Amino acid sequence: MRALTVQPGHAHSIKLEDVPLPSEEDGAMLVRALALGICGTDREIIAGDYGWQPPGQQRLILGHESLGRVEQAPSDCGVAPGDLVVGVVRRPDPLPCPACAAGEWDMCHNGQYTERGIKQRDGYGSEWFRIDPAYVVKVDWKLDRLGVLLEPASIVAKAWQQSLAIGSRSPSWRPRTALITGAGPIGLLAAMMGVQRRLDVHVLDRNDDGLKPALVHALGGTYHSGALGNLRADIVIECTGADPVVLDVLQRACPPGVVCMAGVSAGGHKTAFDVGHFNRRLVLENQAVFGTVNANLGHYRAAAAALAKADKNWLARLITRRVPLSQWREAFTHRDDDIKVVIDFSS
Repeated sequence: MRALTVQPGHAHSIKLEDVPLPSEEDGAMLVRALALGICGTDREIIAGDYGWQPPGQQRLILGHESLGRVEQAPSDCGVAPGDLVVGVVRRPDPLPCPACAAGEWDMCHNGQYTERGIKQRDGYGSEWFRIDPAYVVKVDWKLDRLGVLLEPASIVAKAWQQSLAIGSRSPSWRPRTALITGAGPIGLLAAMMGVQRRLDVHVLDRNDDGLKPALVHALGGTYHSGALGNLRADIVIECTGADPVVLDVLQRACPPGVVCMAGVSAGGHKTAFDVGHFNRRLVLENQAVFGTVNANLGHYRAAAAALAKADKNWLARLITRRVPLSQWREAFTHRDDDIKVVIDFSS
């Protein structure tokens, strides 16, 4: 079978090559790949800045945003041949730590987890993959190929779940306004889930016009491409990782608001920051700032439910390019109007 592979730590080593069919040791369920979403993590791995191959292997099969159709499955696993499924990315560490033992591998304490297509475990970027049924989420058939959005949506589902849980430390807290920074796939899905919660949603991004503002307006949200003025929100979800934006959103939460950091910064930049002013506001206004990454099975299921009730035409507009596997290089070539790029394995 064909697979997209990379040698972690070696820049631009990605290639499409023939590899053996997956072993049954990888899982009792056999899945035919339909689509693979591309994100910034994949680009970091391709650049040689991130990623780890499985023990004893030279190369890693890339890809963690999966969508496939079940070909073979145990009779008692709740998923049958023909079903659309998405594979969970992270696996608990073998010890396990207290979080992994409780099914919260996204909160792993010791870092000994593995991740499909990222860390010490082959990904979903192959024509076939095997998986343990315990790490599969069934996709509503009405979503069809839009199911490839489930993995990024799971990240957002966790951000919302934890933001609301932290905010509820005050029984009187009733969030009304949300600010999302960044109108990529994560930011737009975060905005969608905010609207589903009947919040007044504001989205900040650099684009003055085009598809991103149109998508926010279609949700009923407010789009900002410049200064936010005095806007403050009960919940802020930062999805860019850009230093100036990160510093700005720290000032944007209402008392006792919550700021969720979901974007990963590159690091290495020195920026002037008034720690005292930040501390004073944080303490006197009972604010909370936290970071989030990855997702567990509960977040995947919450994401599946959110996508199932979303406007399918709106979701379809998030996928700006579908690239056939035979032309896979185009998927990793950035275009200014890209939102979500998907490699199509079925063409």
